[in-house]
Amino acid sequence: MKYSMKYQILLIIFLLAFASSLLLSQGWGCEEACNIKSDKVNSLILNKEINGYAGMTIFLIMFLITLSQIKSPTKFKKFIIYAGIIVGSVIALYFLYLQTFVLNSYCKYCLIIDIGLFIALILIIFTWRK
Repeated sequence: MKYSMKYQILLIIFLLAFASSLLLSQGWGCEEACNIKSDKVNSLILNKEINGYAGMTIFLIMFLITLSQIKSPTKFKKFIIYAGIIVGSVIALYFLYLQTFVLNSYCKYCLIIDIGLFIALILIIFTWRK
C-alpha cells in the first residue's frame, strides 16, 4: 500500500469518528445504550455529551496531525498517530465490553467509532514497517 494511501484512509476514519462524536454530543441517536443508568458503571463514562465532545476534540487533532503527516512526514507525527490509534482501540474495546456485557445495548455512533479504530489498528499493524 502506498504511504499516502494509508494516511488518506486514516483521514477518512478520523473524519467519520469526528462526525459520529459530533452527533453523539448533540444527543442524536443512541437512545438506549447511552441513556442506561447502571450501578456497575460510573455515569461519567456513559455521558454521551462528555464522550462526544472529548471524541470530537481528539479526532479533530488526529485528523489534523494525519493531514500534516501527508504533507510533510516525520517519525514523531507517525508515532503520535500510531499511539493514538492503539490507545483509542483499547478504549474502544472497553466500550464494546460495557455495551455487550454490562448494558446489553449498543450505540450506533459508538460502534462506528469503535469499528473505525479497529480498522485503523489493522491498517497500521499490516503497514508498520512501510
